Amino acid sequence: MAANLNARISRTIVALTLIAGLIVYLGLMAYFLFIYEWLYPDPEVYALWQPADTVMVLVLLGFGLLTASVIGWRLARRIVAPLTSVAGAARQIASGDFSARAALPPGSFREAADLLADFNTMAERLERAEAELAYSNSAIAHELRTPLTILRGRLQGLSDGVFEPTPPLYERLIEHVDHLSDLVEELRTLALSNAGKLDLTYSAFDLAGEVGVALTGLETELATAGITLDRALAPARMVGDRTRLRQAIVAILENCRRYAPQSRVHVETAEDGDEVVFRCTDTGPGLPPEDQARAFDRFWRAEASRGRSLGGSGLGLPIVRAIARAHGGEARILPDAEPGLSVEIRLPKKPPAAEKADD
Repeated sequence: MAANLNARISRTIVALTLIAGLIVYLGLMAYFLFIYEWLYPDPEVYALWQPADTVMVLVLLGFGLLTASVIGWRLARRIVAPLTSVAGAARQIASGDFSARAALPPGSFREAADLLADFNTMAERLERAEAELAYSNSAIAHELRTPLTILRGRLQGLSDGVFEPTPPLYERLIEHVDHLSDLVEELRTLALSNAGKLDLTYSAFDLAGEVGVALTGLETELATAGITLDRALAPARMVGDRTRLRQAIVAILENCRRYAPQSRVHVETAEDGDEVVFRCTDTGPGLPPEDQARAFDRFWRAEASRGRSLGGSGLGLPIVRAIARAHGGEARILPDAEPGLSVEIRLPKKPPAAEKADD
C-alpha cells in the first residue's frame, strides 16, 4: 500500500533533524573524550577554544548536513518521479498521442498513485472522445451526403428538363429537406447536451399524459407498421421539460416502428419512490447483449444498411439518453427482455436543476 505523503514528509523532517543533531552530539562527545586529550595534552589548554575545535564542529555539521541532504534527495526523487511520468504523458497527449499513459514508479506515495490513476482515467476518456469525434464526423458526412446528393440530382434534373415539376416530386424534395433539418436538430441537441447547455423549461405535469399524447400522435404510423399497443399508464407526476421528454418518448416509439414491426409493444409509466419510470417493451427481434452496450452510441446501428433503408439516423437512443441525463435521470436497455427490446427511462420527480431554479 502506498504511503501517505504528508506523514512521510513530516516523519522525514523529524528524522533528519534528529540524525543531524545526533551526529553532531556523538561527534563532539567522541572528540572531547578521545581526541581532544591527544591533541592537547597540556591541561591548561582545556579551558580555551582552539582552532581545531572550530574545524571539528564544522566537520561534524557538514557530515550531518550531507547525511540529511542524501536522505532528503532520495525523498524528493520519490516525489518527483510520478510528476515526471505525468508530465511526459501530458506532453505526448498534447502532441496528439491520446494513447499515452503515466506509469506509477515503484514505492510511490498514495497521493501520487491517486494522481496517476485520475490522470490515466482522464487520458482514457480523452482517447475515447477523440475516437468518437472522428467517427461522428465521418458518420455525419455520410448521413448528409445521401440526401444532399439526391437533392442535387433532382434539382439538376429539373433544371435540365429531365424531370417534370410535378407535386409528388416537390413533396419528395421537401421530405429530403425535412430529413436534413431533423438531422441537424438532433445533432444540435446532442452537442448542447455534451456541453451541458441543453436548456430545459421546467413545469409540473403528469408523464403519463405526455406519453398518451405521443401515442395518439403516432397511432396511425404504428398501426400501419402492424404494431399492437398495450398501455399501462399509471399517474407519474414530475417536474421537467415536457417538450423534451415527449421528444424522447417519440424517439423510442419510432424505434419500435422501424425495427420491431408486426410486434406487440407494451408502454407503461409508474412512480417508484422519488422517481418516475417510463418503459417501452416490444416483442421484435431485439438486440444481442454485446450490441445493447452500444445502442446509445451516436450513429451506431446493429445493421447499418438496414437502419438507413428504414430511415433511421442512429441518433434516436443517444438523444433519449441525453434528455434523460439532462433531467438528472438515466435511460437504459433492460437485459431481461426476451424476446424483444425493453427501453426504460428513470427520472427524478424533481430534478436538482429545477430545485436550483426555484431557489
